[in-house]
Amino acid sequence: MVELVRFELEAGEARQMRDLVAADRGHVRATPPSSGRLVRACVARPPLASVIRLTRPILRQVGPALPPCRVLAPPRRRQMAGLWISAQVTRLVAMFTRRVERDPFVDVLRVFAVIVIVGLHWLMPELSYDGERLIRGNTLAQPGMWPITWLCQVMPLIFFAGGAAAAYSWRTRARNASGTGAARWTGQRLYRLALPVLPLAAIWLPLPYLLLLLGLPTAPVVMAGEITGRLLWFLAVYVLFTTVTPALIALHRRWRGVEIAVLAAGAVAVDVLRFGLLGGTDGAVGDAIGYVNVAFVWGALYQLGIAYAHGRLAWLHRSRACVAAGIGLLVTAVGVAAGPYPASMIGMPGSPVSAMNPPSAALLGIATLQLGLAFAMRHAIRQWASGRTVSHGLAWMSQRLLTIYVWHTPALVLVSGIAVVGLGWSTPELFSADWRREIQAWLAGLALVLAALVHVFSRVERRRANVDAPAWRVGAAAVLIGPGLLELTIDGFDPTTAGDLVGPATASLAIVSGVTLLRVPRRRRDPGTMPAAMTAAMPSTMPAAIPAVRSAAMPAVRSAATPQPPAARTPEVGTTPPPSHQPTGSHRGPERESVGA
Repeated sequence: MVELVRFELEAGEARQMRDLVAADRGHVRATPPSSGRLVRACVARPPLASVIRLTRPILRQVGPALPPCRVLAPPRRRQMAGLWISAQVTRLVAMFTRRVERDPFVDVLRVFAVIVIVGLHWLMPELSYDGERLIRGNTLAQPGMWPITWLCQVMPLIFFAGGAAAAYSWRTRARNASGTGAARWTGQRLYRLALPVLPLAAIWLPLPYLLLLLGLPTAPVVMAGEITGRLLWFLAVYVLFTTVTPALIALHRRWRGVEIAVLAAGAVAVDVLRFGLLGGTDGAVGDAIGYVNVAFVWGALYQLGIAYAHGRLAWLHRSRACVAAGIGLLVTAVGVAAGPYPASMIGMPGSPVSAMNPPSAALLGIATLQLGLAFAMRHAIRQWASGRTVSHGLAWMSQRLLTIYVWHTPALVLVSGIAVVGLGWSTPELFSADWRREIQAWLAGLALVLAALVHVFSRVERRRANVDAPAWRVGAAAVLIGPGLLELTIDGFDPTTAGDLVGPATASLAIVSGVTLLRVPRRRRDPGTMPAAMTAAMPSTMPAAIPAVRSAAMPAVRSAATPQPPAARTPEVGTTPPPSHQPTGSHRGPERESVGA
């Protein structure tokens, strides 16, 4: 809360000045005033009386530099309440009227994709409990439901929007006058990716064992631990692409989009080997080969987002986008009808082939279909999202997308555990009257739990940290964070893997170690001294350490009644004071030349 403090300074004539007192983590600072009449203090939201009490030693410390000071009486509590309410109203008005410099099209794609993922994961499970084991089904596995997966499989949109957002961020880094290095940019992105996982691991590492000690059945607890970590695969893949983003942007600037076609061709070649279209590949070997498409399929979509950020897709207008969507639909349909790909683009229980795990080239056709439809509506989307309220809502969601993605599965586990295991509820038949009536309460309960979790844990994601680690530490952090997330994807927080050498505890320790490597500040040499080797090589007549040039001390405030001429200053060593061009009788003395300016 910002409060106003009035100082009445007596220096020949009475003057009243106002200064803002801002919150700064409880530390008190004072900056010497340039005119001798202003003192700034930073405190941590205290009442006005505490502000006045804290400013008194500051005034004493400044000493003769300030004229006598008298602090006015603090305002009443009613006035303070009015000031606080006015500040909150101003904050809310500024929140909904400030325009955010972002690409609204990319923000809409990201927010839309995350909302679809959350809703799909909440509506897919068919749950029932018979007292010993938890029976789980999938509503999309029913006949005739596979066309829904062609529109609801939105992971291609996620990687496309992620590549575009990374390219925009890199462009901002390039425009920055400070010239943030590639290692620092990559470290900051990795830190923001891994940080929301730490509270999840801190809670879910001991939680399954606690639930078992309380007497809960083993099967639901094991399933809950596995499901909680399974969706972290996206973060593991995203860590890989974030680490190589500077190289991918440089590759795109050189090849100008040809690399996207190369990656797509590589995905098709991997599928040919995976499905044994040329013969000689069994199921296990084919699946192992298929995981190479993690780099080819998702990499092609990530690179397509980089191309969009560089303006390579400006030609894709309404009619052309509709043609591209039709081509994507046709290619996917041919691949499903005459090729080895399944009709469902989401992995189904009992299906011999999955288009998602490992990813197949069919997802490129789905991506062409979805992006074609999105680009056909791009003008309308941008016009709708350019409003102040909508743009701020998108910015608010963008700051919490990782938290929503990470915690929507624990919300599902919590609500389903209470409803299914605790109360004996089971999912009604799809689209029945009971399903239409009960699904509203189901979604409302999940939304409330997720809102509470996001309110608590989104502070971790929104926390800003000045990550300034060298390149070797950024690389080591990526090596630790990526495999750690992958291990949590495979085993989750399964309590039966406690004795394994590589398990949830080891994976969590790797992620924490990677974040620590990024967070530890870089060691810097004191600018006020020279290295020991250079000091030893100096002649004995030179000093062992050269002090840093400091700003001159604040001159004493002259009395308004008896002005005095300024005292002559001794020039610094190695400098020559410039000639004075002031007229005779001027009170300004010669200004000292700044060393190294």
